[in-house]
Amino acid sequence: MDAARVKDLARELGADLVGIAGADVLNAYPPDPKWPQTPERISPHVKSVVVIVKRIPVGAFRCKTTVPVQYMDMLVLRRMDRIAYRLAERLEQAGHPSFVTAAQETDWSYKKASYGRLSTRHLGIEAGLGTFGLEVNILTPEFGPRLYLTGILTEAELEADGPMTEQVCIGESCSRCLMSCPPDAVGHFDIDKRACATEAQEFGFHTILGFWRDFIAKPAEDRRELLKDREIFGFWQGLLRVVGSFGDCPRCLAVCPVGNDYHAHLAKMQKVIPETTPEKKDKAAGFKLARAEGADIDGLNDWNIRWVGPDGYQGIVARQLQDFKKRQKEREAEAEEA
Repeated sequence: MDAARVKDLARELGADLVGIAGADVLNAYPPDPKWPQTPERISPHVKSVVVIVKRIPVGAFRCKTTVPVQYMDMLVLRRMDRIAYRLAERLEQAGHPSFVTAAQETDWSYKKASYGRLSTRHLGIEAGLGTFGLEVNILTPEFGPRLYLTGILTEAELEADGPMTEQVCIGESCSRCLMSCPPDAVGHFDIDKRACATEAQEFGFHTILGFWRDFIAKPAEDRRELLKDREIFGFWQGLLRVVGSFGDCPRCLAVCPVGNDYHAHLAKMQKVIPETTPEKKDKAAGFKLARAEGADIDGLNDWNIRWVGPDGYQGIVARQLQDFKKRQKEREAEAEEA
């Protein structure tokens, strides 16, 4: 089974995007060399990683609350896992031992907090599907950051796709993710994970630990009252369908102008970002100046620039928007003729 057949099969099974990364490249360029998330740490026999994308339906970002996005996240992850499993199964049937790792998982032998056996963002970039945004989500030209990814590790030696060299994210001159971030967690191609988690993981693991730590220390009467607390309901709901346990704040996803889904359904309603402050504007201006002056920026250093796009932003979003408008006019003309 060659790379073209594997990609066709992934799309037939329901993947929205698919790319292939070589295990040798992933082993050579771990996101953090001190804590390497590499295929060889999982299996020395892996030759390739097939990376699939499932987009988050954009209607969820048009709602008054974040709950629809959270529920759609769960459905997307479940669907993606089924596709990945079936692809691994088909690869094995063709004679290539293959398996899937969990897309959302933490391995505590690496680092504390959210740190899995593989970084799916980096898998997607090495498979040529997109590049990092300012907030270090992966942005694909098709769907911006409104997606999930997973990887199928296989012993099949498949032709790999190289990473994109053009920066998909508009970058410092856009900074919409920075402006929209409630806890102001967006850095210069970096993210303050602890600050982000205060909004993104309302009922996440650390919140649960903190609650039960306080619970144990309280008198029996207080503990009985705490059992009726809203947080207990939140923890239970999070366990059932991930609501509040991660991805609770989709603001940076909703306002990102990359992707035809944004042009079609989000541009008008997300044009104004109410979370914008003078301080955030100054921060963005500082990022822009630092980039222009060639300052030392960790997110753009010699190691990380690989995943941001070494050629810099060259207008991919503007070209995409022009093409989108052109196709819209063509569809309108066809509809009038019909």
